[in-house]
Amino acid sequence: MTPSSAIRKIFQGVADRHQMFRMFDRHAQRRNRFDVDASTLYAGEWFEITEREHDYMFEILPPLWIRGSMFAMREFLTGSITSVFFALRIDGAIRHFHGYCDLSDGRSVEEMRLAIIEREARPARAMTREERLEHIWSATADAYRGYSDESALQDLPGDRLVTLFSAAGLARTKLLHDLTDTEIAAKLPIHLRHLPDAAAAA
Repeated sequence: MTPSSAIRKIFQGVADRHQMFRMFDRHAQRRNRFDVDASTLYAGEWFEITEREHDYMFEILPPLWIRGSMFAMREFLTGSITSVFFALRIDGAIRHFHGYCDLSDGRSVEEMRLAIIEREARPARAMTREERLEHIWSATADAYRGYSDESALQDLPGDRLVTLFSAAGLARTKLLHDLTDTEIAAKLPIHLRHLPDAAAAA
């Protein structure tokens, strides 16, 4: 199942430049990429970046606008969706984030800012099941993830698929949202496998 336009964290940790650029278009393999409006795929996605990457993006092109500690990219990804970069003080430290906001909605940028602060100000590190799945999708190489099509009768076209490997090295694909807790743990890096569950995440 493809993600909704709800505000959601899609990567755990701080993305480096390579990871950042991969996540800018993490739905590049979608069906009918250039024929279907993908606004709902991207709107609401956010992740943390370094100060260096934040400043690098600021210097690429003149921003569309600057509002305090936020700026928006002049080039739109799709429809009215564009990158907004944030420098936010959380627990006394300045941290940097990228989010996709729908600028046709005048509330989207402020809602994104508040959601990031709320999510990252939690006293204990925790991940929801959805955050675990989104991290797996973001971190999986293109060769091992994809989308179902009309030939997969048991799946809906556009459902996200990931490749799993057995102990014997045999590969099979499975719907991302159908992964078991054991399969999720196996796909996550070691430092994320045993974080506590969170009841909700923005």
